[in-house]
Amino acid sequence: MSWHLGRMAALDFESSDKDPVTARIVTCALILVGGGQPTNYRNWLLNPGIAQEPGAIAVHGITDEYAAEHGQPAEQGITEIVKELSEVVAAGVPIVGHNLGSYDLNLLSHESQRHLGAPLTETIPDAADRMRVIDTLVLDKQSAPFRRRVSETQGPYQLKTTAQTYRLNWDDAAAHGADYDALMSARIAWHMGNIARLPNEQRPDWVQALRTQRFDSLAVDLDDLHAAQAKWARRDAESFQRYLRDPEKSGAKHDPAAVVDGAWPLLPIPHQQDGDL
Repeated sequence: MSWHLGRMAALDFESSDKDPVTARIVTCALILVGGGQPTNYRNWLLNPGIAQEPGAIAVHGITDEYAAEHGQPAEQGITEIVKELSEVVAAGVPIVGHNLGSYDLNLLSHESQRHLGAPLTETIPDAADRMRVIDTLVLDKQSAPFRRRVSETQGPYQLKTTAQTYRLNWDDAAAHGADYDALMSARIAWHMGNIARLPNEQRPDWVQALRTQRFDSLAVDLDDLHAAQAKWARRDAESFQRYLRDPEKSGAKHDPAAVVDGAWPLLPIPHQQDGDL
C-alpha cells in the first residue's frame, strides 16, 4: 500500500514567535487521519509563560491574557504532547505537516529540552531511527521546483500556496489555527502521493506542464521517502547557504559566513547549562 493511503498523524503548532529556538508553543493539534479509520483529534492550549511577539498574536489570535487564563502549564502540556507523539512513533505512523523539519519538530524539541531536560531524540525512544516524517514543504519543493512568489505577502511554498497549487480550497478565516493547518497538510500529502502513483499522462495538466518527472521520486515506500527528504532538505540547505554567501544574489541578506544546517528533520541542540532558556 502506498504511504499516502495509510494512517498519518497530522501535526501543527501555533507559537509565540517564528524562531524554533526561542519560540514557545501556544496551541498544538495532533490529528490521526486516513488509513480507513475514523479521524482522531487531540488539541492543546498552553500558557507559554512569556510575552508573545505581536506578529504571532496577529496570526493565531490568542492573546497572552487568554493563554494565561485558559492554557495549561507549559511543562504539563509539553509532557502530554511528547507522550502522544511517542505513541505515534511507536506505532509506526508517519508524522505529516508543512515545514515540520525546519520548524515544528524543532520547536517541540527545544520545548522538550526546556521543560523535560532533553530533546526529542531522547524523550521519544529511538526517535532518530523510528520516526518517519512526511514534510509537505520538502516534498513540494522537490516535486514542483522553481515556483515564484504569488504576491508580496504570499511566498511560493507557504502552506496556502501549496494548498492552492494542489487545487484545495483555502479558507483564510480558518487558516493559522493548528487544526486547520494540520489537516490541510495531510490533504496535501494525500494529493502528492496520489499524483506520484498515476501514470504521467493521467496526472493533472499543471503537473505535466512542469516537464519534469520529479513526482516519480515520491512513488516509493515510507522509509525511502523519509530518507529522500533528508537528502533533499540537505541539498536545499546547501543551496540557501551558497545564496546567502553570494553578495550579488543575496543583496541585503548577504552574509559571507552564513551556515545553514542541513540536518533533517531534527537539528542538534547544543548542550544547555543550568538556567539557560
